[in-house]
Amino acid sequence: MADFDLVIRGGLVVDGAGGAPFEGDIAVDGGKIAAVGAVSGSGREEIDARHRIVTPGFLDIHTHYDGQVTWGQRILPSSAHGVTTAVMGNCGIGFAPCRAHDRDRLVRLMEGVEDLPGVVLTTGLPWDWESFPDYLDFVGARRFDLDVAAQLPHAALRVFAMGERAEAREKATAEDCAVMAKLAGQAIAAGALGFATSRTINHRASDGTHVPTLEAGEAELTEIALALKAAGRGVLQVISDFDDIETDLAMLRRVAERSGRPMSVSLMQWHHVPDRWRQILAWIEQCNADGIKIKGQVAGRPIGLLMGFEFSVNPFCTTPTFQALLKEPIERRRALLRQPDIRARILAEAPQGDNGMPMARNFAGMYALGDPPNYEPTPGTDLQSLAEQRGVTAAELAYDAMLEHGGQGNLICPSVNFAGASLEAASEMLRHPDTVYGLGDGGAHLGFLCDASLPTYMLQHWARDRTRGPRIALESVVRGLTSDLAAAVGLHDRGTIRPGLKADINVIDFDRLTLHSPTMSYDLPAGGRRLDQQASGYTATIVSGQIVRRDDQPTGALPGRLVRGSPMAG
Repeated sequence: MADFDLVIRGGLVVDGAGGAPFEGDIAVDGGKIAAVGAVSGSGREEIDARHRIVTPGFLDIHTHYDGQVTWGQRILPSSAHGVTTAVMGNCGIGFAPCRAHDRDRLVRLMEGVEDLPGVVLTTGLPWDWESFPDYLDFVGARRFDLDVAAQLPHAALRVFAMGERAEAREKATAEDCAVMAKLAGQAIAAGALGFATSRTINHRASDGTHVPTLEAGEAELTEIALALKAAGRGVLQVISDFDDIETDLAMLRRVAERSGRPMSVSLMQWHHVPDRWRQILAWIEQCNADGIKIKGQVAGRPIGLLMGFEFSVNPFCTTPTFQALLKEPIERRRALLRQPDIRARILAEAPQGDNGMPMARNFAGMYALGDPPNYEPTPGTDLQSLAEQRGVTAAELAYDAMLEHGGQGNLICPSVNFAGASLEAASEMLRHPDTVYGLGDGGAHLGFLCDASLPTYMLQHWARDRTRGPRIALESVVRGLTSDLAAAVGLHDRGTIRPGLKADINVIDFDRLTLHSPTMSYDLPAGGRRLDQQASGYTATIVSGQIVRRDDQPTGALPGRLVRGSPMAG
């Protein structure tokens, strides 16, 4: 008779706490880690982890699976990259609370801000809720291949409290603030991990209007944050442009200080103001020195526009010939794009606008991503420079690069974290003690971004393969993907390989770990498309003691549940 449900034998254990890796066994029983070290007892199932690393399951605290969890069970692409807990509701965008007559408003917001097609949302969302607690109850009755947790989204909350006045971005009255604070308290009591808001002009609904929370006042934010204080738990998540940086930072400090709740802000190197991140990071550092808990969420690679013939945008997407090809089925379109006469015609035509993405013709800041993808290209390998070297046009290089890999070749045009063709700003941010890994945006930007693969990238690039600068120690990368994130959102039952904690575990062939190029899938409701990115090298991903993926393939197990915040959550 077996002693344990599962034993993982002989792996190199990277415990998530930052300790030195060590060889050992891990026993799992009843969904929890039962023993770590030399395990003499047997398991009903055993995994040979020799020549593998064994890590805690990864957390992703910045996702947008708010819709996907209502119709799907496999939370892709995150679950294919070792993620065992995903936190949604970020950037203040979501679908609860919501009255029936406001559903279209929230769909337009998600469609515009997070690039989820409206038809996917209107087809997929069951809308079996009105309040945020109702939404959590609905999600809580479902099963997934990873655990999910939710934050209360400010845009939905504001629309629920203020209706059309929220869309018009009117100042909230004292009565409005009281309503929002009461609802926020109810959401936290029901299990929301926190509250999220957006203050960036880049977030617009599909009709072009700004997000309702863009200019929400300090009184409004403070009242909501004080509701979290009264509840004794919950985190605050903010994304902002920080254009009026002194005023913005001072206001956020006051909100965090008055509420006493931990806050995270999106931290990145904007190319148009490449040093602004230093001022924000210095502010974060000072806040923490003063006892105000604030973390910067940082992405470990360039963020920007991914382009391809099947993506939302490419350099030729507004030419008349390409527009005509959109009427063709995918396979026929791929074949037509390879025809020399079609290629010549598209290259000769002037684009009819930029489809809202002016960088789509910025060949000097554009790179062929390749397969395996190279997210840290060397200077002089942009398409404009290569074209000058080869005596061709940059447009020709772009066209031919997108024809590769069966017509699913990728281009990338970074706008964040790669100023001067350098990733050194990201490197500095990643290593700072007051930052956490984030900004993967899983479940969003489905036609031009796929950064939910960041956990795999962090391991492969930063811990193993980087050549243009120093790497980060494996144990530090794993800690950044696990216990640091668990602590940041108050989930203290996971994130470290330690007896008594939740048995969320990855067994990884670190030497073989490979991130593949993004491709387009068509598996959303109504045949909607989404960018996907696969990885090789995950021997097993385990959620609550059950193997959900084996050798990079799903097993069919769905032990994932909604995780509700508890009074223990910090």
